[in-house]
Amino acid sequence: MRLVLFGPPGAGKGTQAARLRDALGLRIISTGYLIRSAIRQGSPLGMRVKELVQCGGLVPDETVRDLASEAIVHQRFSNFILDGYPRTMQQAQWLEAFLEAYKAPLMAVLYLDVPDDVIVERLSGRRMDTQTGDSYHISLNPPPGHMPEERLIQRKDDRPEAVLARLETYHRDTRPLVDYFDHKGLLVTIDGTASLDAVFEEICAAMGVEERISV
Repeated sequence: MRLVLFGPPGAGKGTQAARLRDALGLRIISTGYLIRSAIRQGSPLGMRVKELVQCGGLVPDETVRDLASEAIVHQRFSNFILDGYPRTMQQAQWLEAFLEAYKAPLMAVLYLDVPDDVIVERLSGRRMDTQTGDSYHISLNPPPGHMPEERLIQRKDDRPEAVLARLETYHRDTRPLVDYFDHKGLLVTIDGTASLDAVFEEICAAMGVEERISV
């Protein structure tokens, strides 16, 4: 299988990618993880990326492509799911051309569809315990009642204004891929507002692999 999983921030991409990995033996190719891994390994590429990140710069598209293509080649062009890539039209066009050059086209693009108001509620409601690092949600997964309120913090990225800024970037750069992949006949739209199990079951049913899955 050669899959792409995408959607807005907070849609649950990482969770569903992990479940697909465990159920189908797929490798998750996350460009964010690849970048962090390259930095940890201290490779020449990783050192260049580290300098950029430390200076507050963006990792060049070409560098992200190199990391993604290397991971795909390592997988022999099969049994992978791309999580969070592509993010732009240019990246999508490059990915398609790269895979088709090796006669290994994408099989499906799974789109987790979640409205903005739900995303804002999900992300802005998250809290972290400063002592344990555990994560909670004020309504979906509240902390124990005995926990002192001062132990809980909200990350800057989870503040409503930050979430809205991330959504603005998503709608500008990534949301157009819905129409792009739909036109290619690859798009599979999944209701990302359902429960984790229901979302996973819908993905499996859409892929025609439900008989192989144990949720």
